This record gives sequence, structure tokens and C-alpha cells, in this order.
Amino acid sequence: MDNDILYESILESAQYLKEKMPVIPSHAIVLGTGLGNMMHGLEIIKEIAYRFIPHFVPTTVESHQGKLILAKWQNKPILIFSGRMHYYEGYNLQEVTYPIRVLNELGVKTIWITNASGAVNPDLKAGEIVFVEDHINFHPENPLRGISDPRLGDRFPDMSKVYDIGFLKLAKTACDSINYPFRKMIYFGLQGPSLETPAEYRMIRMLGGDIVGMSSVPEAIVAHQCGMRIMTVSVVSNDTPENGSSEKTTIESVIATIQNSSKTLFTILEYMMVHFN
Repeated sequence: MDNDILYESILESAQYLKEKMPVIPSHAIVLGTGLGNMMHGLEIIKEIAYRFIPHFVPTTVESHQGKLILAKWQNKPILIFSGRMHYYEGYNLQEVTYPIRVLNELGVKTIWITNASGAVNPDLKAGEIVFVEDHINFHPENPLRGISDPRLGDRFPDMSKVYDIGFLKLAKTACDSINYPFRKMIYFGLQGPSLETPAEYRMIRMLGGDIVGMSSVPEAIVAHQCGMRIMTVSVVSNDTPENGSSEKTTIESVIATIQNSSKTLFTILEYMMVHFN
């Protein structure tokens, strides 16, 4: 997409949301696979399906609702993406990360990204919650590719400190408050949609990955280019082959595992909502 066309599209999307939303929060969260039921503990103010927002592409994954929600959480306003777009759906990464650029235009300063991931580190078990301290990008393209517009951020952003240290410290305090083990690890981003072979799991482990998934990394790259404070948290959806996992992984089993852990994740994030500035 031409840079001017992209920028004008972002402005149009942002203006539409400003007209529809009674308030624009400075904080947003992206809900990953199976985490939509976290919404039950929030006060919903406004919902807008992606299909109504100019220039948004629709979600095609059944477990992703595809709507932007304005809510109150612990009496604080928050924007929530209930569902995301993925590269494996056939979209390019500019389309996948377009909502992040719209958030930036709206003035959003902090973003929490959630996802489901597969365990690579044999110390992990299905259902555990892991905070991302760094990532390895194995997507076949970079979301900044082809974009050279100073209005969108630096052409060559430094990626040495993507994930906010303050959020990681607060996440540890939140975990400690409920006696839940705090883990921070490396997320390995692949394009999907096929799951990893045992040989690929071994490769990812050799390259330094602890968990693996098909999202979040492109979003984090763009959010970082935009200057946002970022936290990414993952719910582990399955055990590793090294742990003797012989059960076939299905989307149904992934969603069931994630939903079983979503209450704990909600409790952790709620503590963070109360205490972060």
C-alpha cells in the first residue's frame, strides 16, 4: 500500500472510532485464542465489529470474535481487541498490524498482548502462564517492510528493549500475590497454521525459544515502532514431545486448556490494572 494511502486510512479509521466511542483510553489489550471469556468480569460500554471499522479486515478464525470493545476494568477505561488477524489467514503483516497503528493514532500508550502458545521448554506444562521477555521472529516478512514514513515511526527501530521491564516487575508482584509461579521466557514466532513437528520443536529449543506461536510478534514490532509500552503474556496450550505428550493437539483442546487458565490470568491482569500507572 502506498504510504500516503496507508496514513490516510489510519486517520480515517481513527476518526471513525473517535466519533463512535465516548472516551478513548490510553491503554489497550489484545485477546488471543480462547481468552474471550475474560470479558465477563468487565463493564462493557461499547462494542464495534471490525467489519464496521473503515479499512479493518475481518477475522476468519472461529475462536476470534472480531470486535473492538470499550470497557471499564477496575474503574479504568480500556480498549479491547476481542480477536486478532493472523498472517496464516492470508493477510499480509501490514494488514495484521493495522489495528495497532490505529491505536497509536488514537493516542494509546500501553498495550497488553495475550496469546496461546505451544510449550517448547520441557519445564513447562499445558495451562501455565508465561510472560514474554523477548522474542525470535520467524515470520516470512517483517511488518515494517516497505514502510518508510516518518509519521509511522523510525525506519530502523532498536529492538533491544521491546517488552517493558516495569510491566514484567509488576507481573511478578501480581503472581506473588496469589502464590502463582512467575515465568518470563522467549517467544518464538512462526507463520502457521500447521503446528510444529517434533523436529521443529527441537530446532526452536536449540535456537533459544521457550514457547512458540503464530501471532503477537508482528504486533509487538509495530507497537514498539510506535513507542508504546508493551507486555505480552501467553497461556501454554500443550505439553512438549519431550514430556511424553502423545495426545493429538486440536483447536478444541487448545481452547479448553486456555479457558481453564483464563480465570488465573484474569486475576493477575486485574491486579496489574489496579497498580500500574
